[in-house]
Amino acid sequence: MSGTLQERTFQYQNSLPPLPVPALEGSLSKYLDAVRPFATEQEYKATVENVKSFKEGVGQVLQQKLLHRARTKRNWLEEWWLDTAYLELRMPSQLNVNFGGPAPYLEHCWPPSEGTQLQRTSVSMWYTLQYWDLIRTERLAPHKAGRLVLDMDQYRMLFCTCKVPGVTKDTILNYFKTESEGPCPSHVVVMHRGRIFTFDALCDGKILTPPELLRQLKYVTECCEGGPEGDGVAALTSEERTTWAKAREHLISIDPVNTRILETIQSSLFVVSLDDAKPYATAEDYTPLTLETLTGDPTIRWGDKSYNSMSYADGTFGSNCDHAPYDAMVLVSLCYYIDQRLKATDGKWTGSDTVRAMAFPEELVFTVDDKVRCDITLAKHHYLETVQNLQLVCYAFTSFGKDAIKQRKLHPDTFVQLAMQLAYYRKHGRPGSCYETAMTRRFYHGRTETMRPCTQEAVLWCQTMQDPTCSEDVKRKALLTAFNKHNKLMAQAQNGEGFDRHLLGLYLVAKEEGLPTPQLFMDPVFTKSGGGGNFVLSSSLVGYTTVLGAVAPMVQHGYGLFYRIRDDRIVMSITAWKSDPQTDTESLFKTLCSTLHDILQLATTSQL
Repeated sequence: MSGTLQERTFQYQNSLPPLPVPALEGSLSKYLDAVRPFATEQEYKATVENVKSFKEGVGQVLQQKLLHRARTKRNWLEEWWLDTAYLELRMPSQLNVNFGGPAPYLEHCWPPSEGTQLQRTSVSMWYTLQYWDLIRTERLAPHKAGRLVLDMDQYRMLFCTCKVPGVTKDTILNYFKTESEGPCPSHVVVMHRGRIFTFDALCDGKILTPPELLRQLKYVTECCEGGPEGDGVAALTSEERTTWAKAREHLISIDPVNTRILETIQSSLFVVSLDDAKPYATAEDYTPLTLETLTGDPTIRWGDKSYNSMSYADGTFGSNCDHAPYDAMVLVSLCYYIDQRLKATDGKWTGSDTVRAMAFPEELVFTVDDKVRCDITLAKHHYLETVQNLQLVCYAFTSFGKDAIKQRKLHPDTFVQLAMQLAYYRKHGRPGSCYETAMTRRFYHGRTETMRPCTQEAVLWCQTMQDPTCSEDVKRKALLTAFNKHNKLMAQAQNGEGFDRHLLGLYLVAKEEGLPTPQLFMDPVFTKSGGGGNFVLSSSLVGYTTVLGAVAPMVQHGYGLFYRIRDDRIVMSITAWKSDPQTDTESLFKTLCSTLHDILQLATTSQL
């Protein structure tokens, strides 16, 4: 009966292939192809020369050194990516790096309803703890793409994980252990009105039931009601990283108790934020709720925590998570698990109402002085200034969804990406350099690769769409060519044959060896096309579930665009900075709606 043996979460980790190093010539050829839409003839000629001299000169040396590194590490990129993409960044993580998003439960059993906050939170927490237990006991089925097994390492980072600020570079602390590895922290942290509490989520080795969790949550809110607000030390996590690191050092120097509190928060399973805000949302308009998850009260979320579960006074939910330890799909899996369980039970607890004898939550009170109070005030001021600059819309496009797109035998994700290209082209009159997340989890500890949707083929199609003299047939052919190119590039990126991470590797080899920065990376076209994280459109498909997220734009004049595709709708969150006069989320959304219609119309009139 070996067929009935359950696969264990991490059982395939050691059999995953190492991350490959692509061929130098292939990557440089792809790079030239990708930058073409952003260069004048003259600029392109210079870039071709740059690439040629790199390929024949220093590129060869760097490639050999990179291949040597790949022979000694199963994932040559892993540490570098963590450092350069996350840990060495000095800008505040909250808003710039963290991702937020509404929980989808309001679409079925939990529409906004005041007076339900604590009861719903207790049920939501219970399912979250069930998911932790699935990973801890390795009963969460390993993910697969068809028959290909995917890396599950990031799931170790969902619970008991925290980023800690450093003066020049942050670190990640992970306290999670599977059952076979030994004891794992089992306490949760609850924040409310600037105050911090903690309690064990287990009693006699068993997870607390919703009635028991409810008792603990009620205790927290009763302590805070009528009493003074807390110091709001959590606001410091929203600061610029070096500033926060120094404030943290000072906090530790005041009193040893502060060290214990920091360790308690860092090692906790997750943070529950009980927020007094009521960011009403509907299944068509998630804007207030999504905005709140990204820009809400900084005194009741620990910005460095791998998972902050946000609970609002109108019974709606969201999350805010540090991006360094894992990518959004890990959180999507957790949220979708909760969503489906809630849907199956209509959001109700039907088990025992018995509450076992257990300790009440302990309040964690930092010892603070005038300097800390001043640091907190400043942090809140800086945070408020930044959040007021963020513009966000999160709407459902309900004219059609995955079903209608698949009927035309088109890939739904590519469909939305090309609609996005056309929308940007129409609104801004030029191609928009675009980043789309491609997953590389088929390799050991693989995370992501950049897929660049703004191809020459996509731009040519956009031009035909804007040309009144082009026939439907010409537009259709151009559309299909753009579709095919996009699908090909995405497949290559997922297969470890993208070029962006490869170029980053070559750049970092040069840096580590103390060599001068190769001219390739100083070329204005490198930056203009999105290189070095300068993409005007930062986009990601969050999947085909009910879960959505939101991120800030990568650049001041850009957009952040997350979307999910359902059978009958496409839900999109779009962000931009108000300080840029050219960008506007409302008008981009409207333009995007019309370009989605335009593509469907083209696909319908052709017998695809």
